[in-house]
Amino acid sequence: MLGLGQIAWLSSGLAVRGTQMVRYNGVNHLALATGDMDATIRYWRDLLGMRLVAGLGQPGYRHYFFELSQTDLVAFFEWEGVKPIPKKDHGQPVRGPWGFDHVSFGVETEEDLWELRDRIMAAGHWVSAMIDHGFIHSIYSFDPNGIAIEFSHTVPGRDPRKKPMMGDIEPTKEAQLGDKPQSGKWPEVKNPTPKSKRIVYRGAGSELYQGTEGEE
Repeated sequence: MLGLGQIAWLSSGLAVRGTQMVRYNGVNHLALATGDMDATIRYWRDLLGMRLVAGLGQPGYRHYFFELSQTDLVAFFEWEGVKPIPKKDHGQPVRGPWGFDHVSFGVETEEDLWELRDRIMAAGHWVSAMIDHGFIHSIYSFDPNGIAIEFSHTVPGRDPRKKPMMGDIEPTKEAQLGDKPQSGKWPEVKNPTPKSKRIVYRGAGSELYQGTEGEE
């Protein structure tokens, strides 16, 4: 068992070696839902300052995308009848079926956090005090759809991505193996898709760049 003060990650000697792992570059997009796209646009574009960079729509739905960074987007589906979800404190335990608690967006500087807090407060939305989580400082709020949002700034010199840490008093068996991907946990790919059969089918959004099917 790890003691509370023993936060250096345990040995990761069983990490995958010699295997090319997928390299991620961020959250391409986080898809959420709203029943009022205009209220959502006013909050995410006009209050938070995220550009509305793409919009899809057909009878019965809309799908709009907001720019979070050069590689990350936040997207919303608008469906008739969707109502704001009940507000729940970020991280408050729940029971039963549940798939989402909150999303945290990183900001470049501590000053950005204070500016965001002032803007959200001035707009009449609830926003928390500044919270110190050791490696990040954060504020918490809710968008008009009741979605729990956190904004975080990484404390200089305390980035766990550069130096992984484990502070759980009783870490799980798998966590004790370390931060790196472990080999032998899943079946190896024996029949990779050959390039000749890598077909990309057209879906919603392709019409923005390719036109609709049947058009010349």
